[in-house]
Amino acid sequence: MSSSALENLSPAFPQRAAWGTASSLRAWQQEAISQYERDQPRDFLCVATPGAGKTTFALRVALMLLQRREVRRIVVVTPTEHLKVQWADAAARVGIQLDPGTGGSSRKGRSKEYDGSAITYAGVAARSYVYEALCVSKDVLVIFDEIHHAGDSKSWGEAVQYAFTNAKRRLSLTGTPFRSDDNPIPFVAYDELAPGVKQSRADYTYGYSEALADHVVRPVLFMNYGGPMRWRTKSGDELAADLGVPMTKDLTSAAWRTALAPQGEWVGAVLRAADRRLTEVRRHIPDAGGLVIATNQTTARAYARLLTELTGTKPCVVLSDDSKASGRIDEFSASEDRWMVAVRMVSEGVDVPRLAVGVYATATSTPLFFAQAVGRFVRSRRKGEVATVFLPTVPVLLAHAATIERQRDHVLGRPKSDETDIWAETEALMEQANRSESASDDLLGEFEALESQATFDHVLFDSQQFGMHAEPTSQDEADYLGLPGLLEPAQVSALLADRQRRQLKRRERQDRKAEPEVALHRALASKRKELNSLVAQYARLKGIPHSHVHADLRRECGGPKLAQASQKEVDERVQTMRGWLRS
Repeated sequence: MSSSALENLSPAFPQRAAWGTASSLRAWQQEAISQYERDQPRDFLCVATPGAGKTTFALRVALMLLQRREVRRIVVVTPTEHLKVQWADAAARVGIQLDPGTGGSSRKGRSKEYDGSAITYAGVAARSYVYEALCVSKDVLVIFDEIHHAGDSKSWGEAVQYAFTNAKRRLSLTGTPFRSDDNPIPFVAYDELAPGVKQSRADYTYGYSEALADHVVRPVLFMNYGGPMRWRTKSGDELAADLGVPMTKDLTSAAWRTALAPQGEWVGAVLRAADRRLTEVRRHIPDAGGLVIATNQTTARAYARLLTELTGTKPCVVLSDDSKASGRIDEFSASEDRWMVAVRMVSEGVDVPRLAVGVYATATSTPLFFAQAVGRFVRSRRKGEVATVFLPTVPVLLAHAATIERQRDHVLGRPKSDETDIWAETEALMEQANRSESASDDLLGEFEALESQATFDHVLFDSQQFGMHAEPTSQDEADYLGLPGLLEPAQVSALLADRQRRQLKRRERQDRKAEPEVALHRALASKRKELNSLVAQYARLKGIPHSHVHADLRRECGGPKLAQASQKEVDERVQTMRGWLRS
């Protein structure tokens, strides 16, 4: 629709009446639009969970303002090139034509048929003067998609501020407003919490828990895998640790990186489990797809080779330096292919609604990236769909998964000792290594992964933990991987609790059949390992230190410390621990 054609249309826009009516909008969208119409704000920040429909809301506002002649041009600012095309396609479906610049069009060469354009934040930084001039000469609505990206660097924020200060209307969207830095986000209001500490304030918020209750998003199952790891440090020392057992952040980081090494058994076992889960989901959702999020291009290609060997079919591989990356995403979205492997191209905003199973095989641990990644799997197409994300059993990731439904705003001036600062050094190293996607598998420099094995740890759902350690391909693991792909949230909880009861009964039967001729030291070692595993799960569930759980067990059962306990005493504590997990 050209600008001149727009001038000649009647205010009612009769040819568009079929789209955007109140009945076609979700309740939250209609409520947010009503608030926008009532307040008529120049700046409006909408925070809505990934998959809730922020694009539809924004386009309805844009159409409304065009109809009323309150704005003459639309500018959409996005994080990535692919999202420019996605916005242009979505806008076209409602009769608004945006130029995504894919044809090499410039401001002077752009067709007058367009109602506006889509540009990246980096593009704004490169040509901020062009958009400043546009906003001075015309009434412009600018839509900031994932506005927190304007705080990625000081230069980006300053460019956005300069380019759009004179815009008549500014509509900011985000699904994950929280950041770990102190760069203020342009055109976002902040409230002062304490001297020197400010928090962003949204005009409208629609969180994950609300969207889940409204069946707008899918419930998410987090399948967590630990296991023994062995690696060599740059000094030549060989170290070993069990991923999932509490340890220092340095050891956890090294064990985590060892698990992600493509040559180890851990990744292969987790991909095999994820593919088995995808097969089960496709019984109910035939076109369901899976996504592996890798740390860099080298590991992405290696994971793709593993999936090819596993499934007999080459997965779709999406790399940011590939000029055909956007096309590959579109082709995968429209197909019924099983797997896609990517680095960061699909971590945020990219719409592939059929993604239902994910493998978080990346070293990035920030809450922002984690929420963006999980957001790729939660978009609901019909009632009852369930998403499943496979995770390494790493404390920082488990914490993110347990609080995925919690709404967190951007805080400026947060004390450095606050919250996740214990992971700040590790995250900084990870981010430094991840800046170049073409980096080698050696994520942090001189480091050699020697051996890794996977063990099913537990399932996390609705902040509750279900299940116990199990070997890959065992019946215990199969019970959890075999959950139906279509379930209501209450049914998910009930089935997980039932699977855990079955697993406990199976373990008890195995204990009764155990051979009595086993050497005492081996029997004790096995029982202590099982007890420590149960204690670890209970401690994570209750959010208390392992030592407190062991102390409670001694008070309940009596006897000495675990190292001096007899086989009978350890067995009694195992039985008690199982009972606590059932309750």
